[in-house]
Amino acid sequence: MNLVRLLRFTTLACGCVSGHYQELATSREVTYIESKGTACAESAHQRNQPVSANRVVHGFGPANSAHAS
Repeated sequence: MNLVRLLRFTTLACGCVSGHYQELATSREVTYIESKGTACAESAHQRNQPVSANRVVHGFGPANSAHAS
């Protein structure tokens, strides 16, 4: 089990919520779908599944990010 730190979360246009984390041991960053939106038709959006942070088409651009407090 890796310890992670939440860097930010994002609510996507489809209603899904993603979280962007940093693994403390390796400093690797990873983005997961935390919650699937009720109206989301994107089959790649599955709860607790990692997604690529460079998939801007799915809403993972810097303008759509909200920082956790």
